[in-house]
Amino acid sequence: MIASLPPLRDVIARHKLLARKSLGQHFLLDLNLTRRIVESAGDLKDCAVFEIGPGPGGLTRALLESEAKKIVAIEKDSRCVESLADLKKIAGKRLNVVEGDALKLDLTELAPKPRAIVANLPYNIATPLLLGWLRQTGAYRSLTLMFQAEVADRLTAKPGTKAYGRLSVITQHCCDVKRVLNVPARAFTPPPKVDSAVVRLTPRADRPKDVSFESLEAVTAAAFGQRRKMLRSSLRSLGGEVLLEKAGINPQRRAEELTIEEFETLARRLRT
Repeated sequence: MIASLPPLRDVIARHKLLARKSLGQHFLLDLNLTRRIVESAGDLKDCAVFEIGPGPGGLTRALLESEAKKIVAIEKDSRCVESLADLKKIAGKRLNVVEGDALKLDLTELAPKPRAIVANLPYNIATPLLLGWLRQTGAYRSLTLMFQAEVADRLTAKPGTKAYGRLSVITQHCCDVKRVLNVPARAFTPPPKVDSAVVRLTPRADRPKDVSFESLEAVTAAAFGQRRKMLRSSLRSLGGEVLLEKAGINPQRRAEELTIEEFETLARRLRT
């Protein structure tokens, strides 16, 4: 049934879907590539799968070919919502197209567990979307997301590397993170100025339950906000050397040297 749909380029032409920079739009038209993204998401059986910014529906088609129980496609651009009408007719109730701003929606209110997210995220809102979902990590089986390559580097970075920072710590505190697919800029229409990468995030079963997300945000914001300074200086507003002594961390160290576990200890001690 999906094979009977018109080519994506025809859909774009018919609905005059010129990509809008303000919405961070770059469309994926290679259906072999969209299938690979869905395959990299792993087990979607019985899941309600959320897609953010489906555009003309390339990734949506691949999701409908999967074992997902339901696909909820959230699209802010009314032109794209209209372009998904033919796909909606074929998919019926299995596809729910929601016109709205993903930054303002609580996905957990739109479908019950088990849930997963598979999305080619709009570049301009990718990081705030991710941070919002990480606050509710337990609500999802997995998140398979496409980012700019440099953002993917930060998500997977290890201590002591240039890319290691606040986003690395918070994400790896919440999830096991794996880069599963590199996507060149030429794969998109129009091509962005940078390459992209797909990252799969699986909620950690061993995530420490006594570490407050808000405390971890505060500690990492302070530490990496002045990453060239020693921790005794960068964490001064949070207690400085007193906090570091509680955590058993040398105040002369710098943020990029600390492991995820050490940041978790700092966040834990911030509350005592």
